[in-house]
Amino acid sequence: MRWWLQIDARNTLARDVSTELEAHFGDIMYKTHIPRNIRLAEAPAHGLPVIAYERWSKGARAYQKLAAEVMKQSS
Repeated sequence: MRWWLQIDARNTLARDVSTELEAHFGDIMYKTHIPRNIRLAEAPAHGLPVIAYERWSKGARAYQKLAAEVMKQSS
């Protein structure tokens, strides 16, 4: 099982926790980080996945990158 992070890079605590998690679990974590993004929060309120709601938002692009990374690891 692999893990990914959703982080707010502006938050010092979030960066510190991210660094610690990567140091401890580095080889079982995906490289893609999902940034906190208002579009990610808005999409469910509109009943849509973020990819349909705001395809080019930072959050949507990060989830696309994560999906590609998962598919690559699975093959």
